[in-house]
Amino acid sequence: MTGRITAVSSNGTYSFSKPTRASITLLAGLGVEGDVHAGETIRHQFRMTYEPDLPNLRQVHLMHEELFDELALKGFTVSAGRLGENITTRGIDLLGLPTGTLLHLGEEAVVGVTGLRNPCAKINDFQQGLLGEVFEIDPVSGDFTFKSGIMSVVRHGGEVRPHDPITVELPAGPHRPLERV
Repeated sequence: MTGRITAVSSNGTYSFSKPTRASITLLAGLGVEGDVHAGETIRHQFRMTYEPDLPNLRQVHLMHEELFDELALKGFTVSAGRLGENITTRGIDLLGLPTGTLLHLGEEAVVGVTGLRNPCAKINDFQQGLLGEVFEIDPVSGDFTFKSGIMSVVRHGGEVRPHDPITVELPAGPHRPLERV
């Protein structure tokens, strides 16, 4: 399974959106160089208040560009970096990957998939009603489907750019579905 990177984004300060860049550098065990969410322990602003010493399983946020296409059909305008992701992709079913999948990004970088991004209410501050479009509740089972991307940790560093290929390396089975992190 292969796809490609369509955009890369980072921000050194806490902000909902992240500006797109010509390239970003991934640092093993830390995340995106210069990004506010990089670090060995939790850097998510809200979660740092009650879980500051837990490992950072959200070093790199990846989001599938196909979500933007889906949202456009519903009247929303979303583009790369606007929902806070570091890497925007096309051609890979990110949400269908199992926990522990390795994504080879460009020539050197490798990230390990840790789970689903749990969308927060700030998404409605960005565009009213958007939160209801990035997760769904199954009316029968009551299960949530999160559609706002996946989180990962950097296993091997390297520079990544738009148009770089992504190669998927699935873990040995049995596969565990992604849960929110």
